[in-house]
Amino acid sequence: MSKVYFASAKMSALRADASLPAKFRRALAHFPLKAMFEGKTIAIKMHLGFNIGYTTIPPIFVRTLIQEIKEAGGMPFVTDGRGAVPGAKARGYTEETLGARLVEAAGHNERYFVNAPIGYLSLENVQICGEIANADAMVVLSHGKGHGQCGWGGAIKNVAMGCVTHKSRCDIHVLIDTEFEWNTDLCVHCYLCRENCPTGAVSFNKEDKLRINLHHCRYCMHCVNCCPHNAIKINEEGIRQFQAGMARVTKACLDTFERGRILFINHVCSVTPFCDCWGFSSPAIVPDVGIFLSEDIVAVEQASIDSVRIENYIPGSLPPPLEIRDVPGHLFEKIHGKDPYLQVEEAAKIGLGSREYEIVEVE
Repeated sequence: MSKVYFASAKMSALRADASLPAKFRRALAHFPLKAMFEGKTIAIKMHLGFNIGYTTIPPIFVRTLIQEIKEAGGMPFVTDGRGAVPGAKARGYTEETLGARLVEAAGHNERYFVNAPIGYLSLENVQICGEIANADAMVVLSHGKGHGQCGWGGAIKNVAMGCVTHKSRCDIHVLIDTEFEWNTDLCVHCYLCRENCPTGAVSFNKEDKLRINLHHCRYCMHCVNCCPHNAIKINEEGIRQFQAGMARVTKACLDTFERGRILFINHVCSVTPFCDCWGFSSPAIVPDVGIFLSEDIVAVEQASIDSVRIENYIPGSLPPPLEIRDVPGHLFEKIHGKDPYLQVEEAAKIGLGSREYEIVEVE
């Protein structure tokens, strides 16, 4: 059974030292940061957000982490994938505010990477970003929220999708399937699918018929999820193999580090239904939960998903066309139709950690 340290967003008193940033610093003190990071370069892998999104991890938490790592003798830098760093300052992520450099994980134009074998279905190998592969240690600092493809976006997604190149992300998404279905009777030509496509793969021809450029499509399913009339569908039988592929890519990335050099932190606040890559934010669907920390990626994900409960859902917080469907399962399964635990199950199968955990609450 793995230990997961938990700093609750709830306050026991109206004092600064009872608030979440103070608890977070005390939670970090439970880890042997000096033994883990002294004299090492540490990649702090975040999702820095996009466009006008504002629900990413507030800079004060990142700065606190960086200060603690520096005090332990480490040399941290903040990193994310292609295109994320230039726009990060809109959310307050700068070297001045954080106290560490911001670095593109695979360098300019993603030409800095190392290949790693995967050998799972069509996913033969992946390109691990060079700044990740060549760091001595890593902190996976993730914003816990919903995700249209895998139900939950936390540490596993942060590693599997964020520590590899754009090409490899596309290769992982292809594990879902490549077959789209467009229902012309349901389509009202609102063009939300086209507006929300991050790669410009969706278009309409002169006859106003939907066209999807599979060369540009990365199977993010934004078009499916934003359609108010369910006019676009993708074959979802491959959802489990997509999750299994993510787990294997996660293992390949983590295997580049020595044992005891990785810390996983899930910031489960501002829990939105979709990933921060959408480029805009919607209201939180549950009250802020807090921060989970562990050296076990499976345990920290299991605990984080367990904490987002249907009984805490904030009525009216879901933007249309999303709704809470009357089906069994987790809150995110009721919203997205995907079991958020699949990725955790697949990660546990290949030995990435334990789904059994003990919560140690930090006061």
